[in-house]
Amino acid sequence: MRLSARLVLILLLLMPGGCVPIVLGAGGAAVVGASQDRGLEQAVDDNEIAFEINRKLLAANADVFSAVETQVRKGRVVLIGYVGKPEDRILASKTAYSVSGVKEVYNEMQIGVGPGFSQATTDKLISTKLRTAMVGDADIASINYDIETLNGTVYLAGSARSQAELTRAINHARNISGVHNVISHVVVAAGK
Repeated sequence: MRLSARLVLILLLLMPGGCVPIVLGAGGAAVVGASQDRGLEQAVDDNEIAFEINRKLLAANADVFSAVETQVRKGRVVLIGYVGKPEDRILASKTAYSVSGVKEVYNEMQIGVGPGFSQATTDKLISTKLRTAMVGDADIASINYDIETLNGTVYLAGSARSQAELTRAINHARNISGVHNVISHVVVAAGK
């Protein structure tokens, strides 16, 4: 692997969320997809689901679309963000459920005004610190996790090889300054 390809792979590991940028092309997507426990085909399916949810949200309500962070792992959707009214939250859930391939939807969206610039910056820093801690922990397959932080609450999605691995990931999150809560939508591998 050339140095630049290694750098791209490292940057992908540090990226929040589970989406693979389209600019990487099939080769880059294949490297990431093959590295994840869900495999390339499932990673592509999940990206298609996220794209379709976002496309439908944009068509239905641009404000809701811009407020929602969509994470998809193995057909399980986590919606995170702030919306202005309860109806917007319901719209996001219904839209997600309307997309083929969606198995479950966890709507973690909150009603109200989102955090200001300072808190948003802190949230990004928390996500970055957690991703770095997980990448540096040999007992965690960090590529199998999506991380999003909103107003000091860390949301984890994805899959863990064992309950011990998930516990390590949650503990890393709890030990970061500024984290108030950790919510896990991580599935633990069967029999582990």
